[in-house]
Amino acid sequence: MTGSSESDDLFAMHPLEAGAPKAGFPKPEIPPQVAYQIVHDELLLDGVSRMNLATFCTTWIDDQARRLMSESIDKNIVDKDEYPQTAELERRCVRMLADLWHAPDPATTLGTSTTGSSEAAMLGGLAAKFRWRKKGGTGIPNFVCGPVQVCWEKFARYFDVEIRQIPLRGDRLTMHPDDLTNYCDENTIMVVPTFGQTFTGLFEDVEAISQALDELQAKTGLDIPIHVDAASGGFLAPFTAPDINWDFRLPRVKSINASGHKTGLAPLGAGWAIWRSAEDLPEELIFNVDYLGGNMATFNLNFSRPGGQVVTSYYEFIRLGHVGYARAQGATYSVALHLANGLHRLGLFDLIHDGDPRKGIAAVSWKLKDGQTFNLYDLSEKLRTRGWLVAAYPLPSDRQDETIMRVLVRHGFSHDMADLLLDDMKRVLKLLDKHPPSSSLTREESGGFTHTATPIVPTEELRKRRRASGK
Repeated sequence: MTGSSESDDLFAMHPLEAGAPKAGFPKPEIPPQVAYQIVHDELLLDGVSRMNLATFCTTWIDDQARRLMSESIDKNIVDKDEYPQTAELERRCVRMLADLWHAPDPATTLGTSTTGSSEAAMLGGLAAKFRWRKKGGTGIPNFVCGPVQVCWEKFARYFDVEIRQIPLRGDRLTMHPDDLTNYCDENTIMVVPTFGQTFTGLFEDVEAISQALDELQAKTGLDIPIHVDAASGGFLAPFTAPDINWDFRLPRVKSINASGHKTGLAPLGAGWAIWRSAEDLPEELIFNVDYLGGNMATFNLNFSRPGGQVVTSYYEFIRLGHVGYARAQGATYSVALHLANGLHRLGLFDLIHDGDPRKGIAAVSWKLKDGQTFNLYDLSEKLRTRGWLVAAYPLPSDRQDETIMRVLVRHGFSHDMADLLLDDMKRVLKLLDKHPPSSSLTREESGGFTHTATPIVPTEELRKRRRASGK
């Protein structure tokens, strides 16, 4: 014993007896090991990230990447002059991505790292809005898209741009080229194909959409650019389906956003925005910061942010190279196909996306066949008892009455883990068959994040308010 009246046992210390502060800012200080234990233990209630099959984000990184993140934890990437080599690694990454996505001149291509694909998407949208305005555009600008991630709805709301989201007519699950004519006009600043759709995992056909816009220009004179939301597909197709023509090989593609912390294999907080050429990024969006006695261009919505994500992105790029990424991404598709085959053999599901690398990202999505005594929300809830987080959710309009399920197959999700999931699904399905729910769960009751969000003030209400105020 130390002779102190305070116990040496961590869990007998007074601060732990008092419980975690939950309301106002705490007044007393407590030992760091106690504070750590409080936070650590509360986080035990979180799900296991590698069993979260709803997230697109990286949940496995190697020890070297962890070390680089730790070594860079105190580096602010905006301080280019203080951390010039971090800035240099960012520039190298931009050139590498410009090369990967077939920019005409990768050495002079402009691009930037971001905190994620959402910021990168908004930068691409802002550049399109500024280009449209510079060409004489007046009134309220709009952009045309299919089913999109909520970041695009936020972009429309925050930057006063109309979103023209094409509903899923008939049996369609993506935006089609023949949809565009009825939605594009002189105020359309861009068309946004999603190369790796959030809801189903499917690729939208960027090349066919580009051809449709070529035809529209020939008929009407409207020259509408494309911004590709390649949040997930941008780090997959170049390695697993390189003949798909979706990137800067198409002259109409002016900008691309991608998420480094999804299929780019970087830790959370990494995104990229790349422009086809310098003229596609309006200079009004560019600021200069000090850099080695001169200045360096920067164009971000955020200012201070950590540099570790860029450092580890560069590490992954040079560690794996084209060959390594092809092997790693090919392995995820192999697991996706294995999982899809297992689901098909269960006989209860209609597959929407089976993990085919030419059709979409490394994911599997499916519907429940008619005539079952349970729904997909019931299945999702039962799988949670084994730790699996598998998203179930409705499709976008006009197919919002259909519910589907989706598994994201990420780096680190192995064949063995897929077999464990299939085994648990078989057990759960037997249980649901033996004890069918008297009342199935609803979307609201089941929970689960599906990358959708509802604004507190609906768009139509916002428009009414603006009309009433004359703005």
